[in-house]
Amino acid sequence: MNEVTRFDIAAHLDSDEAIALYLSLVLESGDMDELLAAINHIARAKGISQIAANTGFGRESLYKSLKPGSKPRFETILKVLQALGIQLTAAPAAHSN
Repeated sequence: MNEVTRFDIAAHLDSDEAIALYLSLVLESGDMDELLAAINHIARAKGISQIAANTGFGRESLYKSLKPGSKPRFETILKVLQALGIQLTAAPAAHSN
């Protein structure tokens, strides 16, 4: 019998370039739940315990903040992104005519 393994994107986020591309694609969607899930995947790829230590949040608190449907403060998101080594930049939105 063949076993099906569950796909875990965190296992494939093994470089800064892969992480940046993944997060950029999620940000383009504009979906907050997808963004929280993506940040959670990236945090797991980098080591959730280390990210929790770097932000000063407990692991459980971090998981709660990054689960879909949660409403974390923007300050929390920025602190987590900084701990992940991610820098946000702004660019004009592309408009289709």
